[in-house]
Amino acid sequence: MSDRRAAWRVTLGNVIYNNDTRAGRTFDLLLIFLIVVSVLVVMFDSVSGFHARFEAQLDVVEWALTLLFTLEYVLRLIAARHPWNYVRSFFGTVDLLSILPAYLALLIPGAQYLLIVRVLRLLRIFRILKLVRYLSEASVLTQALRASVAKIIVFIAVVLTLVTIIGTLMYVIEGPRYGFTSIPTSIYWAIVTLTTVGYGDIAPKTPWGKGLASLAMILGYGIIAVPTGIVTVGIAQAQAGRRSTRPCPRCGLERHEADARYCRRCGETLPAEAGT
Repeated sequence: MSDRRAAWRVTLGNVIYNNDTRAGRTFDLLLIFLIVVSVLVVMFDSVSGFHARFEAQLDVVEWALTLLFTLEYVLRLIAARHPWNYVRSFFGTVDLLSILPAYLALLIPGAQYLLIVRVLRLLRIFRILKLVRYLSEASVLTQALRASVAKIIVFIAVVLTLVTIIGTLMYVIEGPRYGFTSIPTSIYWAIVTLTTVGYGDIAPKTPWGKGLASLAMILGYGIIAVPTGIVTVGIAQAQAGRRSTRPCPRCGLERHEADARYCRRCGETLPAEAGT
């Protein structure tokens, strides 16, 4: 009996986790289709016209999909060699979060719209379509962001200081008479202006206020370029760290990708890395 149960789990695991088989690929493609349908249902349910006309039908489809995804989650736990590792993984967390809002909606009205998190499950398409190799490029961006965290924190602190000062000055100059009813409201205006969004719901009327607003707008253009430069440098450094120093035996070119087998200039076979 135990051998039969183990064989059943292996078969189930191959279908759910192995997309190299026909059954596994069919399962994954069907799952992607159901996820897309689920996301579209949540979107249409938020449209007042659709909600008023097809509320009952949308509820039936949402609950049917939720029950299917719940069953899938349970089957993944059963088929996984190490269920707890799956639960703690990125996709395991996303799978759980994609079904919880439906049950929370029984207690909290409107929570069902959080089901839109199911769109994250579409990331499985990289694995299904054999695009996992492209995900390695995402690690470059992640590494760049991690290396730039300290600089970005300093930058944000400077921006927060600037908007506080500018907002306070605008409150003193304009005051409640022209819509700047408090310092927090004025700071909100400073943030909107400094980021060049400019909603226009609050605007200075006095010459001094307009002058300060002009300065904030000009500063905004300069500030936008700062984080872009920080992250760009981080990406360049991360990419440089991934490059090998192996010189090409024919043309002498260095700085190839770590997994490169041929020279990007002349096509000569590159020597193996030392220690490999």
